[in-house]
Amino acid sequence: MPSSLSSKKRLRQNEVRRQRNRSVKSNMQTQIRKLREAIDSGEVDASEAQFRVATKKLDQAAAKNVIHPNKAARTKSRLSRAIKALKS
Repeated sequence: MPSSLSSKKRLRQNEVRRQRNRSVKSNMQTQIRKLREAIDSGEVDASEAQFRVATKKLDQAAAKNVIHPNKAARTKSRLSRAIKALKS
């Protein structure tokens, strides 16, 4: 357990930030899962709508340093490629 006041405060801050990061990451992963399900079911319109929302969630997570910006870009690229393959 922390003993100094500053380390106690740091512990409180870390807990709040951990919960916030988990929430952001969970929302992002849920949106990606919904998009992948729409792609698997072959729904082009639904998958394009889900892609816009998933892109927003990925960018927000990258902006808050919950995930690395390159991971966000890589994931968006792969999802976009999957939608493009679905169209053709």
